[in-house]
Amino acid sequence: FGIHALLLVATATLNSEAAIRGKNAIREDIYPPLWDSAPENLLDFPVEENKIVIDAWNYRERLGVYKNLLNASAKYFTAFGSENFGNILWGLPLQHGWQFHTGRLADPSSVTSSGYEAEDLLRISVRSWWACMNYYLAIIPFLGAVEAGLFEELPYEIEILPPEELRDDFCYSVADCRSRIPKLMDEWKAYFESSTTQSSFNLDDALGHLWKAHVASIAYALPKFQDRLIYLSDSEAYFGEDWANGVDFIAATHFSTDFWNTNHFQAFLPQRMLVEGDVIPFIYDFSPQQNKVLFSLSALHQTNKLTG
Repeated sequence: FGIHALLLVATATLNSEAAIRGKNAIREDIYPPLWDSAPENLLDFPVEENKIVIDAWNYRERLGVYKNLLNASAKYFTAFGSENFGNILWGLPLQHGWQFHTGRLADPSSVTSSGYEAEDLLRISVRSWWACMNYYLAIIPFLGAVEAGLFEELPYEIEILPPEELRDDFCYSVADCRSRIPKLMDEWKAYFESSTTQSSFNLDDALGHLWKAHVASIAYALPKFQDRLIYLSDSEAYFGEDWANGVDFIAATHFSTDFWNTNHFQAFLPQRMLVEGDVIPFIYDFSPQQNKVLFSLSALHQTNKLTG
């Protein structure tokens, strides 16, 4: 029931394309927030001691990582729509933008002001469960792409800046990640190699590789960041785990995570963090469709656990 209802809602969303983009215009608000200001070339990041240095705990710079992935892989998706909208990597930055917009990347522990003070608005908190999970769907894919040669001959090495605390939960370069999480690096490298080395590009094969790597990232990160869930309300923590579980099933359908499909689907995700007192599917300020998606994800997760 859960996955059936979830996919029905997703299908209804896809069928509403005209309602979102219209016939002749592209709304700016369906791009991730601050998309235009994110670095679009790796050399737009600071270069220090012959290394391109990227602050993965700054929203704009992590967004820039995605932008570079999209730009570097655009030539493989020319047959799937104009302006790179057919690129199946769009699902990653659009999810990141949704997390930022809904406050899920800010510090939920109240220990710091990260994400709440004006000057810290772009800071991503290492105490955020969503932000830590996303690291493995942003920086690891990026370093896998670097290793696969997506950016061809880079004049500099890549170095990712660590957070101010809890540094051991992450890796920071191709060599570092290769030594710590070789299997996960292999999955992302395989996706980019499958997209760039085949003589004829097959979208379904690419989706298969992409979703396999995506699921592998979540499977690795989910137990690693269980301690971050304690900072969230019970409702938000349950939703996060429900979402992580649901991705396995969405992956099995080879759902195409291009620009339009992802935007349509995300319209039915919660527009704020869940708080104590939110009872699914009766959250008063969520649309019926948002309540249905939350209920479907929860039912799917419970069924999955009960059946082993």
